[in-house]
Amino acid sequence: MVECPSCGRRQEPHLTCASCAAPLGVELDCFEALSLPKRLAIEDEALERVYHDLSRRIHPDRYAQAPAGSRDASMRSTALLTRSYRTLRDPVSRGLYWLELRGQKLSDDNKSVPPEIADMVFEVQEQLAESREAKREHRAESADLAAGLEDRRVVLQTAMNGYQTALRGNFVMWDMDRQSQQELISELKLILSNIAYLRTLMRDVDHGLVELKAA
Repeated sequence: MVECPSCGRRQEPHLTCASCAAPLGVELDCFEALSLPKRLAIEDEALERVYHDLSRRIHPDRYAQAPAGSRDASMRSTALLTRSYRTLRDPVSRGLYWLELRGQKLSDDNKSVPPEIADMVFEVQEQLAESREAKREHRAESADLAAGLEDRRVVLQTAMNGYQTALRGNFVMWDMDRQSQQELISELKLILSNIAYLRTLMRDVDHGLVELKAA
């Protein structure tokens, strides 16, 4: 139980007081902070609507003249709400947070490059090494190498789109509760790991393109 710093009512922890609607300033998980059920599939528009509504209600400007306890609760609740919104808005960070709530980490049992990504990692690194060598030696084929990297960027983005679709599918299965949690955790970890590797590869390709075009 917690006590509201504005009206003194004791109650279960929530973002705002059940009596006076003032922020309570307590720590909650991201779903509780946004008054959302613990479900992975979230509609973007609904999330935006809830976030902006709650933000207006607890914003520190509304409590600028309130007692110190209420002002502090407003600032802490606003920080919690913003952090929760940013975590749940992005499907990848939402998936990582879902693992965290279950005492899991993406790095657990994940010490090597996923087989689905291994060939891509090798091919990208090979292309980047060739690009760096061409730039260092001022070779004339830099334009062709840049075109090759741009093609590679398209391939990586297509793969990323596929894994993002798979991530949404995993979310749906969690919410339908038709598979064992361990199976869903393993699948979620694999998808998120693949996305993490693809993001790194895409960043490396983008950096390589910048270097080539600046040569």
